[in-house]
Formats: sequence, C-alpha cells, structure tokens
Amino acid sequence: MTKLPHVTWLRSFEAAARLGSFTAAAEALNLTPAAVSQQIKLLEQHLGASLFVRLPRGVALTDLGQAYAQPVRKGFAEMREATDGLFGARQKRRLRVHASISYGTLVLAPLLAGFHAAHPEIEVQLTSAVWTDRTEDAAFDVEIRYGHGDWDERDIRHLGHRSSEVLCHPAVAAACDAGPTLEALAEKAVQIIGSETDWGRLAALYGRDLPPVPGMMRADSSLMALQILSGGTGAAIISESFSKTYLDRGLLVSPLDCKLPMSRSFFLVLPDARPMRREVIQFCDWLYDLHRNQAL
Repeated sequence: MTKLPHVTWLRSFEAAARLGSFTAAAEALNLTPAAVSQQIKLLEQHLGASLFVRLPRGVALTDLGQAYAQPVRKGFAEMREATDGLFGARQKRRLRVHASISYGTLVLAPLLAGFHAAHPEIEVQLTSAVWTDRTEDAAFDVEIRYGHGDWDERDIRHLGHRSSEVLCHPAVAAACDAGPTLEALAEKAVQIIGSETDWGRLAALYGRDLPPVPGMMRADSSLMALQILSGGTGAAIISESFSKTYLDRGLLVSPLDCKLPMSRSFFLVLPDARPMRREVIQFCDWLYDLHRNQAL
C-alpha cells in the first residue's frame, strides 16, 4: 500500500492543478516557483506517475493527474469546512436594544455580562435616549420604554411595578437641624423633568401637608439627578431600580422611611416592523426573568 504523500506536496499539487501554472501556485502559496516545482516532482516520484505535462507556458494535467486532483481538492475543502465549523469564530448575531439613558446605564448595562456569559454568540448593541416614552426610530430589535403601556405595538411586556424613594448625600441629611424630614428635604429638591408632581404625591400618600415644591435645580434624567446628589447638593425622588448602586456604595442615603409607588413602569416593547428572531426571544426572556425574580 502506498503511503499517503506529504501534505505540502498535495497542497502545491492542488494549487497548480487549479491555477494551471506553477508560478501562479507559488504566488498563491507564498512560495517560489522552484519550491512548487520541487514539491510536485517529489509527489510524482512518490506516486510513480506523471501528474502534469510541462508546456512552454504553464502546465496541463495528465489524465491521471485530472483524476487525482478531484479527490485532493475535495479533501482540502472538507478539512477547511471541518476546521471552520469546529474551531473557527462563530458568526455573532447582533441584537439592538434601545432604552432610556437612566435605565440603560444604571440597570441594564451592569447586567449584560450575565447575558453575554449565557449567550456569547449574541452581540448586544445598546443605545440610549433621555426619554423613551416613544421613539419613531425603529432601527432596533427591542426597546425598554417607560410609561403606562398604552402604545400601539402588539407585543408589550410589563416589567413589574416599582417604587421611588427620597435620596440625598449623607452630608445633606446630616445638615438638617431637626433631622431629615420630608419638608426639609423638599426645600432642597432636585426636580426630574416629567416627575415634578412626585413630592406632592408622596406627601399626600403619608398624610402630610406640603406646599408646592419649585425645586432648587432641574435634571432631565434620573441619572443626571443622581450625579447632582452625589456632588453633595439637594434631594430627589428616584426609582429604587436606579438608586441601589449609589446606596450600596454609600454615595447617597435614603433617610426617610417612605416609598412612593411609581405611576409609570418599564415595559419591553417589540417594534411591529421587526422580525421575531431567536436572539430577540432569548434576550426578552432573560430580562423578564431577572425583573420577576430579582425585582430590579
């Protein structure tokens, strides 16, 4: 039985058979024409047969060479496919997620490592906006939207009810002469645009008489308000979903034993125009389970 030829001989033979030239094969393999010619000569000696007819310009396969070229070419193709399939980098599937800047930064972004660990083949592209009550830009697969859930899309999934709490810097709480009270902190209010009624709602919920709260500053997002508070200024009513990291790190405190149920919630919204791809289902199920099990 003839031993299998050296793979480098076969590689030169396949390239020369495909390109019809030792010179072209040498360029394709980054070798010299002399090296290709020598490897094919060794292969012919090993097999005891001529595989090429040397012509004034180029080469042509003999009948035996033509018959041998087909299984050699097929063998290399199968090896490439097997190598790519088993060891090559898998093509990532892109998932485009859109959220408010506060939710995207404070809630979703820190969790994405967990999603990546479970689904490394999915590349998440996270974009944000100050508000996501609704956007006309449908260039995304999933939107996390804040509101009442009364939109036109067919697939809207409620991520659960949340509460807000009063937050401030520890130094602000300590500076209140009679201790931090709702009335004292309301005088230092940082109002979040769109949630100006929260101070009055919180006071009414606990039977307190609170005059209108003009606010000493305004912020267009909870994230901006949290950064203002961290600098040692003011107090704000902010979702527990957003405040957790700041409280855990001791950057802020929640000095009042009172919570305000949020009048609006976060929802997973799937644009009608986008197809329901497998990665969309996987992401939605993952985020929904997190909210349900961890009360994010």
